[in-house]
Amino acid sequence: MYDENELEEDEIEEEEIEGGRNEGPEHNSTGLLAKPGSLPSKLRESIRVYPYFKDCIGGVDGTHISAMITRRDVSSYRNRHRIISENVLATCNFSLEFMYVLSGWEGSTHESKLLTDALTRRRTALKVPRQLFATFRGVRYHLQEFGGQGCDPTNEVELFNLRHASLRNVIEKIFGIFKSRFTIFKSAPPLPFRTQTELVSACVGLHNFLRKKCRSVEFPVEQDNEVDPKLVDEVDPEPVFQMQEQQRTEANEWRHAIALNIWMQDTMITMRINGDEL
Repeated sequence: MYDENELEEDEIEEEEIEGGRNEGPEHNSTGLLAKPGSLPSKLRESIRVYPYFKDCIGGVDGTHISAMITRRDVSSYRNRHRIISENVLATCNFSLEFMYVLSGWEGSTHESKLLTDALTRRRTALKVPRQLFATFRGVRYHLQEFGGQGCDPTNEVELFNLRHASLRNVIEKIFGIFKSRFTIFKSAPPLPFRTQTELVSACVGLHNFLRKKCRSVEFPVEQDNEVDPKLVDEVDPEPVFQMQEQQRTEANEWRHAIALNIWMQDTMITMRINGDEL
């Protein structure tokens, strides 16, 4: 999830593009990518979101799209589920419009490497705020883990992760809509690989056009995470940003402060509902 509080100015060492491609992964240059905006009024009116995530502008994650590879390096395109795919990184806003897409990476590539590539491109770099708002590690995060009786958050860290996940779910939803709308991606298109990557970018632009012009047309949303949510490989910004220790400490303190404020507000609301004294 993004936060537009400050712009990132850290320099990141550029990594070599692997896989034998002559021109590397593709960035959508259709001109139909959405611009970052403010938090929608519906979310601004939610005490669960505002003011804690008031500067968030959308979500970022990767998804796998089936690919047809005929070259000898086919093994590098086999993801951890043994499926031949390309790994696609995207960001979206809360209006379910794509703001950035990077296609063409091998299916075996870790998404933190995609993010590093996106951030360090010379002409088509992903322009992100200083903070890619990360979750707390080592505790529950996915929405499914909080479902059912007795699964409510038990501390401020879990509650922060739950609220974060509810906002970040927008990126999973847009991937589901995208794959439902463009059924060509249900199987590997019988096209040269470069054309396959360009097709992803073209369909991203078409998706945004349809969102603006045909909002009444809805598609059933496919679940993008087809495996146990605990195993889903998500973008983790921490290995990407090599922040100085002071910056890292300040970012962690900021996140902890937000988590405590959310927890205190939730506790007060619960006490009022139960009729307890504050």
